[in-house]
Amino acid sequence: MVSMFKTSIFLSILIINMLVIADDYKNNDCNGLAKVYFKNITDGFISNDNNLLIEFGSENINILPITKMPDKNAKCVSGHHHLIVDSELPNLKRPIPSGKNYLHFGKGQEEASIFLEEGTHTLQLLLGDYSHTPHDQPVYSEKILIKVINP
Repeated sequence: MVSMFKTSIFLSILIINMLVIADDYKNNDCNGLAKVYFKNITDGFISNDNNLLIEFGSENINILPITKMPDKNAKCVSGHHHLIVDSELPNLKRPIPSGKNYLHFGKGQEEASIFLEEGTHTLQLLLGDYSHTPHDQPVYSEKILIKVINP
C-alpha cells in the first residue's frame, strides 16, 4: 500500500514537471513571420521521373530534430517538416498523422526523395513541434499541384 502511494506521488510529480516543461517551450510565431515553402519546385511543376528530390525551405524558423528541445528563450518557433501528399491539412490542434500521405522528417531533414506514380499530385508542407503537433499559430506552405508524366 505504501509503495503504491509513493508511486502515485512520483507519477503526479512527473506529470506536473512535464506540463511545466511543455509550457516553457510554448511556440513563438515570430509575429507571423515564420514560413515554410518548397525551394526547388513550384505550383504547376512537371516531372518526367517518378523519383523526386524535394527541398524544403524555411524562414524565421529553427529546424530541429525531435530529439533536441528548442531553446525556451528563442525568438522564433522551432520544429521539423512534414510533407502532405495528396491530402488535406490535418486537425491543427492534434498531432500530425503518420502514413503514406503524411511524411515526417523528425531528424530535421530539409530535403526528401519521394516516389510518385504517374499523374497529378498535391504537395504541402506543415511544420510540427518536437511532439509532431502544429504550432499555436500553424506554419504551413501553400498547397501546390504537380504532375508526373511519362516516367
